[in-house]
Amino acid sequence: MFIRRPESVEAQSVQMDGVAGVSMRLLVGKSDGAPTFSMRLFDVTPGGHTPRHSHPYEHEVIVVEGEGRVEHNGSLHPIQKGDVLYMEPGAMHQFTNPGPAPLSFICLVPQQHSCGESVPGS
Repeated sequence: MFIRRPESVEAQSVQMDGVAGVSMRLLVGKSDGAPTFSMRLFDVTPGGHTPRHSHPYEHEVIVVEGEGRVEHNGSLHPIQKGDVLYMEPGAMHQFTNPGPAPLSFICLVPQQHSCGESVPGS
């Protein structure tokens, strides 16, 4: 067991096609001995967005700060602090922050699909 504060983990800028203004902190991952899931904290600056993409695995998200929107299979949905999302495998999705304040969310993905300890999209 360990206890860690998110601010103690260095944020890495997400450098991928289709990404703007996104950083990620790997809160729990393979290097911590986690065998099943990776937990990642994403920060999206005002005007920023994750890539529009899909993948063959599920992930779960909780918005921990701010407001934004998520595209899910072509439909836009507002999101805000406290919202919990389930993204099913194969769903086309993208998180955007059109507002004036930062948007932060925690994303859980299966360990075998977390792209190791590199900075993946969500």
